[in-house]
Amino acid sequence: MDINIALGIAGAVACLALSGLGSAIGTGFAAAGAIGAWKKCYAQNRPAPFLLLAYVGAPITQTLYGMILMFTMIGVTGGAMKPGAGLAMLILGIFAGAGIGMSAIFQGRAGGCSADAHGETGQGLTNNLAALGVIETTAIFIMVFTLIAVGNLAA
Repeated sequence: MDINIALGIAGAVACLALSGLGSAIGTGFAAAGAIGAWKKCYAQNRPAPFLLLAYVGAPITQTLYGMILMFTMIGVTGGAMKPGAGLAMLILGIFAGAGIGMSAIFQGRAGGCSADAHGETGQGLTNNLAALGVIETTAIFIMVFTLIAVGNLAA
């Protein structure tokens, strides 16, 4: 296998892995907040809102963004690439995956706080999801701009 192709595939896998790592951490943070909110509801003999799972699941979408980038990057390695494109894709994959993963981590932290607030008050779903959406937008921007950069690496 050509080193250019190997580096490109490594970058693609790094992008998915780092995005997925962020999603795992983010969903863990959000789940901890939701579980704490449910505990408070049970302690007060109130129904535990199932809706809190929306906050828990929010950071998982960043894994999908990493997957989209991975498939695009692997697609570029299957065709003709510009010289040095493999190293460029490795660097792009690491930084894009890290950025997308950080978005998921902070979205999970905000999701955990949202779950706590919503569980206590029963209000705020729209505002909380809007705030999570702003954090999500960072990951979308990273994905789109990286797709543009990767597209320029094809010969």
